[in-house]
Amino acid sequence: MDLYISRGYDRTTAADIAQAVGLTERTFFRHFADKREVLFNGQELLQQAFLDGVAAAAPDASPLEMVESALSAAAPFFSAERRDHSRRRQRIISENPALQERELLKLAALATAVAAALRSRGVPTATATLAAESGVTVFGVTFGKWIAEGEERSFLDIEREVLGEFVAMAADVR
Repeated sequence: MDLYISRGYDRTTAADIAQAVGLTERTFFRHFADKREVLFNGQELLQQAFLDGVAAAAPDASPLEMVESALSAAAPFFSAERRDHSRRRQRIISENPALQERELLKLAALATAVAAALRSRGVPTATATLAAESGVTVFGVTFGKWIAEGEERSFLDIEREVLGEFVAMAADVR
């Protein structure tokens, strides 16, 4: 990330990254498909946390309660110690349209997986899609607030606030 920030993402090569951490370029490519994956590594673990959260929800949970369980299960990924790293990562992504697209694809894949998990729990397709997309939106808004300069609250506290705002907004629809 230091290289991406100092040189720019486009001017940093996989060879530069490998050299900076004392690896050969060949070893780098054993771990990462390309230099983008350095920024997106761990996506499958986050997705699994969401899916585990859906699975852990009570048998009689509503779709929104299942999504709330998924959000809560993912919150530990965003500890106070990771905030600076996340801020730096987001800065790099925000400065590069191709990385922004990759981030959106990651979130879309997350919503698709959560919707499938909800459907497997008997939630009708349209409701599962709405709940999953809404949950991923709550996650995205939470993340944006969590990495904001000066923010010190926990990810979970912000997530609960944002989810509460979403529920209140949805209840206010006329």
